[in-house]
Amino acid sequence: MTPTRGWSLDFTGSRRASVGLSLALLVTALGTSGVYAAGYDPASDVNSMTSTTDYTGAQAWWAAGYTGKGVDVALIDSGVSPVEGLDAPGKVIYGPDLSLESQAPNLTNLDTFGHGTFMAGLIAGRDAAYRGMAPDARIVSIKVATADGGTDVSQVIAAIDWVVQHRNDNGMNIRVLNLSYGTNSSQWYGVDPLAFAVEQAWDAGIVVVAAAGNSGYQGKGSSPALANPAFDKRIIAVGASDSMGTVAMADDTVPDFSAAARTGSARAPDFVAPGAHLQGLRVPNSYIDAHVADAAILDARFMRGSGTSESTAIASGAVALILDKFPHATPDQVKRLLRSGAYDMPTCSKAGACGSGELRLEPIVSAPLPVYVQTVAPAVGGGSLEGARGSDHLTRDGVVLKGEIDIFGKSFDSVAVAALEAARSAWDGGSWNGSSWSGSSWSGSSWSGSSWSGSSWSGSSWSGSSWSGNSWSGSSWSGSRWSGSSWSGSSWSGSSWSTAGWN
Repeated sequence: MTPTRGWSLDFTGSRRASVGLSLALLVTALGTSGVYAAGYDPASDVNSMTSTTDYTGAQAWWAAGYTGKGVDVALIDSGVSPVEGLDAPGKVIYGPDLSLESQAPNLTNLDTFGHGTFMAGLIAGRDAAYRGMAPDARIVSIKVATADGGTDVSQVIAAIDWVVQHRNDNGMNIRVLNLSYGTNSSQWYGVDPLAFAVEQAWDAGIVVVAAAGNSGYQGKGSSPALANPAFDKRIIAVGASDSMGTVAMADDTVPDFSAAARTGSARAPDFVAPGAHLQGLRVPNSYIDAHVADAAILDARFMRGSGTSESTAIASGAVALILDKFPHATPDQVKRLLRSGAYDMPTCSKAGACGSGELRLEPIVSAPLPVYVQTVAPAVGGGSLEGARGSDHLTRDGVVLKGEIDIFGKSFDSVAVAALEAARSAWDGGSWNGSSWSGSSWSGSSWSGSSWSGSSWSGSSWSGSSWSGNSWSGSSWSGSRWSGSSWSGSSWSGSSWSTAGWN
């Protein structure tokens, strides 16, 4: 099967439907629109996960006994819904829900957007018909995004800080952090608060894998060539490759959407990984599922996705395989091993686009772990939270979250936060930057009690449907709509969440 190669930054098509269903219905309904492709056969699809795990060499690692078992991958994204392939007991561990949906019991932890579940499947999905790169790894889901993908960089930083401090709680072994996310930061990574946070994870022994980003988005204004935090030279930055519909790697290309270094001195991806037209898990009636074009839907379970988000998930699964074999490997060593095994792409004439080449695991299945320590100077932090946002701002009714304030409107002192992060104490019990989280909701500084620029959050409904009687700390959400009055001022799914399109 030769896949359609077109892609889009928005979600248009004939499958528009209400996304106001409760998640209890959302995760059980398998869709009844009648537009599913008949007889989808993964064996004949070059971009199925059966094929992708084969030609990347993941299956060679499985055959050698390394499947990601014992490795937990933290996924900071839009949540994970218990769809088939991710519904086995203990497969997904839920960390705190730090999203704006966290106080709605029917939405907590679950993926109303559809992005996080897709990534989780690529990393570690497993059932009789579908396997991710590391099928025996576990996913630790920290939800930060809502049904339209909306999140603030302060939420992502808080999530990273939680991962660092709780990486070994209750039998967890978080060794990989997947960030299929990135902003077009306007400042040097050495001072950027988001970049500093991921470096603390790296220094704590967690391999951070971040999306290079979408080139059109990353080219805005004074943004760096790669997304933030992928522009940080210490972590792993992943661009996308396209199979071009063949099993051979010699004709693989770097698609136009994959961000690249625009000058010789700019940061390039460390390598590229499959990221075009990949088969992934659907969340029926999630925002993406309800708005995607018919051609993206493969059948009742699967759809296609393209972007450096997908490439990042593929690479995170690869990291989990390596850590299964080498449980004491440092992030520097893992990065070196992956770069050393990358395939030198004949079609890529610019290292700024493909870095060391395309992910290839089979040649390194028997390779020794390299002795290696990076010489890149560590970040110092202390930069601007607003600079880290770039052009991404949550908005509501014209009120914009901007400046040196976090999601609650509290002052964000980046120097003080960096000091706490370096001391592994940014989370004090259940509190981060003065706001508390307990169980499944924030307290102490409630969402409804905070205001942005003097204008309070005072209600919204989800595509016309109510929040099923739920309220935010006693202040009910009613009045506005999720659709037509979006939380975000830009297309989050096409920019911060580095999926270029669903096809």
